[in-house]
Amino acid sequence: MTTAVSSSDLLAAIVAATQRIVDVRAIEVSLADMDRRAAMVEPRPGAFTRALERAGCLNVIAECKRRSPSRGVLRADYEPAAVAQGYAAAGAAAISVLTEPSFFDGSLDHLVAVRGTTSLPVLRKDFILDRYQILEARAAGADAILLIVAALSRSSLKHLHQAATDAGLDVLVEVHDLQEIPLALDAGASIVGVNNRNLRTLAVDTDVSLRAVDVIPQEVVAVAESGLKTGDDLRRLQQAGYDAFLIGERFMTASDPGRALGDLLKDAST
Repeated sequence: MTTAVSSSDLLAAIVAATQRIVDVRAIEVSLADMDRRAAMVEPRPGAFTRALERAGCLNVIAECKRRSPSRGVLRADYEPAAVAQGYAAAGAAAISVLTEPSFFDGSLDHLVAVRGTTSLPVLRKDFILDRYQILEARAAGADAILLIVAALSRSSLKHLHQAATDAGLDVLVEVHDLQEIPLALDAGASIVGVNNRNLRTLAVDTDVSLRAVDVIPQEVVAVAESGLKTGDDLRRLQQAGYDAFLIGERFMTASDPGRALGDLLKDAST
C-alpha cells in the first residue's frame, strides 16, 4: 500500500504507523510467546560488528529494499533472497533488510528469506520502538538491529540498546547530525551510522558524514549511510575514518544488484 505524506511529517508518520503495527502484532502473538520464539534462535553476538571492522577491506552493508518514500518503487520484481545471494557473491560484508511495511514494502518474511540463503550477518532495518520488535528480529534470524536517534527519546534509546544487547544482537545507532552523536554514545553505541539523508526533508548531503566523523570516537565503528554512489565516495570516506558503508538504492535500481556492488567495490579499489 502506498502512503502519501509530506516530507516534513515523514518521520512522525512512520513512527506512528510502526507503533500501530507493533500493537496489533503483540495482540496476535503475545510478548511471552515472542520471547519464547526468540529464545529458540541462537544469536551470534558480535558477528555484525566484526564484519564491519575487517581491516584492509571496503566493508559494505548491502541493502535489500523494494521501495523508498523518496523514490517510490525501486524494484518491482523484488526477491530479497536472490538479491542477498548476489550481494554475498560480490563481497558484501553484511546484508541489511528493510522490514518496515507501510512506507518501504518490507516484511519480516524478507529477513527470514535472506537469513536462509546467506551466512553473512544480517541487519533488521526498521523503526524499532519496542522490545517486542527486538525479539521479532532475533526470532527471524537477525544479527543486528537499527535504532534511530531521531525517532526515540533519550531514555527509550538507552532502554532499547540494552534490550538488544541482552538479546545477543548488535546495534547500529543512526544519527543525522552532530548534535545526535552524544545521544548515541550516551546510550552505549559501539556502532554509529551517519545518515546523509535528512529523515524530515529527504534531502541528501554527503558532507554530513565528513563533518560527523571527527566527533565519533576512534574505538566506535563508524558507518556512512545514504547518497554513496561512486568508488571515489567510498575511498574519500574511508580515508576520513569510516569503517563501513550502508548502500541500498544505488544497488536496488540496477538491473543486477550483486553486479552493481561488485563493480562499485572494484571501482573503489582502483
